[in-house]
Amino acid sequence: MSTGKQLTALLLLTTALTIPGAAFAQDTGVGTGAEGVPAEADPATDAVQAQQVEGIEDTPEEEQFEEPEISVPGGAIVVTGRRRQDVTRASSQVVSVLDSASIARTGEGDIAGALTRVTGLSTVGNGLVYVRGLGDRYSLALLNGLPLPSPQPLSRVVPLDIFPTSIIASSLVQKTYSANFPGEFGGGVINLTTRAVPDESFVKISAGISGDSETTFGTGYSYYGSSYDWFGFDDGRRTTRPALQNYLDSGLALSDPNVDQKAILLELGDPNLILLQSTDTLPVNWSAGITAGTSFDVFSDGRFGIIATASLSNKWRNRFITRQTAVNADLDLDTDFRQFTTDQRILANAMLGFGLEVGEHRFRVVNLFIRDSLKRASLAEGTDFQNDDTDQVQNTGWYERQLFDTQFTGEMEFGDLSLDLRAGYAQTQREAPYEWEFTYTRTNNANDPLGNIFLNTLDPQRGGAVVALSDLTEDLYYGGIDLSYQLANWLGVTVGGAYTDTQRLSSRREFDIRASSGYPDIFGAFRPDALLGDSLIELGYDPDAQDAAGIGPFTYNIFDTTGSDPAFEAGLEIIAGYVQARLEPTPGVSLDLGVRYEDARQQVVPLGLDGTPSGSGNSTLLENDYFLPGATLTWEVTDSFQLRFNASKTIARPQFRELIFQTYFDPETNRQFNGNPSLIDSELTNYEARAEYYWGSGSKASLAGFYKDIENPIEVFSSFSDNDQISGFANAPSAKLYGAEFELQWNKDLYSLGDWWESKRLVAIANYTYTQSDLQVGADDIARVFPFADQPATNFFRDGVPLTGQSDHLVNLQLGIEDLDKVSQATFLLSYASERVTSRGTAALPDIVEDPGLRLDFVVRQGFELAGADMELKFEARNITGRDHFEFQTNGTNRIEINSYDVGRSFAVSLSAEF
Repeated sequence: MSTGKQLTALLLLTTALTIPGAAFAQDTGVGTGAEGVPAEADPATDAVQAQQVEGIEDTPEEEQFEEPEISVPGGAIVVTGRRRQDVTRASSQVVSVLDSASIARTGEGDIAGALTRVTGLSTVGNGLVYVRGLGDRYSLALLNGLPLPSPQPLSRVVPLDIFPTSIIASSLVQKTYSANFPGEFGGGVINLTTRAVPDESFVKISAGISGDSETTFGTGYSYYGSSYDWFGFDDGRRTTRPALQNYLDSGLALSDPNVDQKAILLELGDPNLILLQSTDTLPVNWSAGITAGTSFDVFSDGRFGIIATASLSNKWRNRFITRQTAVNADLDLDTDFRQFTTDQRILANAMLGFGLEVGEHRFRVVNLFIRDSLKRASLAEGTDFQNDDTDQVQNTGWYERQLFDTQFTGEMEFGDLSLDLRAGYAQTQREAPYEWEFTYTRTNNANDPLGNIFLNTLDPQRGGAVVALSDLTEDLYYGGIDLSYQLANWLGVTVGGAYTDTQRLSSRREFDIRASSGYPDIFGAFRPDALLGDSLIELGYDPDAQDAAGIGPFTYNIFDTTGSDPAFEAGLEIIAGYVQARLEPTPGVSLDLGVRYEDARQQVVPLGLDGTPSGSGNSTLLENDYFLPGATLTWEVTDSFQLRFNASKTIARPQFRELIFQTYFDPETNRQFNGNPSLIDSELTNYEARAEYYWGSGSKASLAGFYKDIENPIEVFSSFSDNDQISGFANAPSAKLYGAEFELQWNKDLYSLGDWWESKRLVAIANYTYTQSDLQVGADDIARVFPFADQPATNFFRDGVPLTGQSDHLVNLQLGIEDLDKVSQATFLLSYASERVTSRGTAALPDIVEDPGLRLDFVVRQGFELAGADMELKFEARNITGRDHFEFQTNGTNRIEINSYDVGRSFAVSLSAEF
């Protein structure tokens, strides 16, 4: 390829990566595509591809594809000298790309759901994406090439289900490491690119309703909360009241005589936050959104664009959960509970973006706000077989997750020299004010005159009332610069540097409210709002009134169970630099190789009641530096067949939450977690070989094998206390992971069937991932788990068992028909994941296993024109097979359910109009 053609291709590609509308603008046509993009420019209805189907026109030597919007560090995702615009094929690395059309075809409302259709990817729990069976700690999530902090304390990576698909232009998944990405790249990187400058002015309004067979129009639980709960915000009712706030600010212990416990108790017993109510008919879920954009000419050769979007959704979910625990390895029951939980999830988001192109220079500013609120109400009843008591446990909670992110990217071209600047600030917050738990106990004892009544005597022997207040704030500052130069038509070099500074402050205060021994048992029959009502509290602090009533004497006490370590500061500072070269030593052969240097300091400091370092032994300081090489060789054997080979070294650092020795309740997995300050970094060595075959109309097939050697992988283990599952973290000695992937996409034109079929084509997309992993645990290996002394690793891990989160088999199948002239699609989507371990068992108990199983979805999209507006109607049927959630322990003979519940079938209808 000549230098002139090469430079032309590079400049065109750079334009596409930053603001693709400027490079691929087309005339307006009928039908709706991605926001602000004419129907003919939507890859799902690409008129160019319609002319390339079999029998109409031979496929050109260099097939043209609609380039998705992608923004990555260094901008180096395409090999030197290639003119193809299909990123999957032309990239110097192993990548999968979901463009706006691919995302739309899945019909998913959030990006986490859409990503499950990518080979080797699966989601676990609340939007955490696993790559090739590796946990989210081995994944890296970026937004427009910049890192994001997580509003979820348990996760290093931001849960991707908080990103609605309406604000995402593309999602790139890269599974082979390259030096332009951060070194925490165990399984892969997921780079989300937000929408940029539209081709033309537009306004798009959408609304939808949905429901499921387990929830909608059925009975559920809730509590009043506040008048703004439906909007995802609190009206101030959950704000810490003066007496409690004064105590928290004082730095005093609760036992200090200057602390007014009575005033605190009178504030805590708000009936609007603790009175559980039954709702006879839960409403349908709903969502609404608006997106608008415009662009206009500036300067002599520039264009400026604005795009904004906002949406709000409200969803309800019922879960009838079976929760059991075992007393021994034979899985004889210790406890057996049934828990009915109703979650109301409110997701609000807004984005405002500005784009400017002047000549060959591209600039973008993105401001993103996401607020994810969960209102939880549950009631559980079960038997404790150690004493044959029956317990009734009520929980109410409110969980706010909020993300604000502002970013700047500048990509400038000066002939053979390009300069890439990136800077950003992001803040995440998570607040869980007033997580309440009330326990009522029925002794079932014939000698107890009240043995057949559920009582809460505010005594651990028979009931209890516990409230927790959690608050987390994390700030992330990022800056990066990348300088690329095309030294020759066969050689391009990029050097870059990045600085990341992340600071987290996490606090959790838990208060156990108890009554003294003189507390009348019959008071324990009161419901929670009366149990902690003003009248009883006043009575407890009034001995004269107790004498007059002939009861007592009794009083109340509050115990701060988190007083020893109420808060933690955590920080991670990374200074990085890299050099990367892209070579094409001979036509058809390209080599991308580089090395990244990272110097990191990660620290966790426990704070005392006064907010200063407590000097506690559960602190962490990790100071490490690494050289992380990576190389990928691509050999284009023929015009349609190519081979890839990759080798690299990467790392995985412990998450803040895994290091902090502080209890945290996860409402999604229904369990508690506690950190381990003794964790250390994991180091990975990665290898991959891949064969790829491409043919007309975007059809392709690939087969790959991969192998990973992991030193000191971090694993989850679980122990049980009564009916509570408490999970912790520890470094296993080492592990190996290996497997194979197969992917096929086949597009078949159906014009030969005539009439209605003339503009239709069949789209078949299938992928399969086979993965195996083995923990390597020797008799002399040790495990460090705070606060215990070093002990044999075999106490926590068994040699030869798979890594947590790893499924042996992952299958995705999409089969559908779509129209090439307008938006009209009907797609069946099938997914299957085999069993995977979610947590290691301890004390000789089996591992906890999840069985995701088979799931079938159906999505229909139909575009039409009404009153001059482009409309789109979408129908979704999810989990048609009615697959339920199973999480259990089994020893091969007996099985107990840890967190199993019915999921139900769900249906959704939405309508959008674009003007």
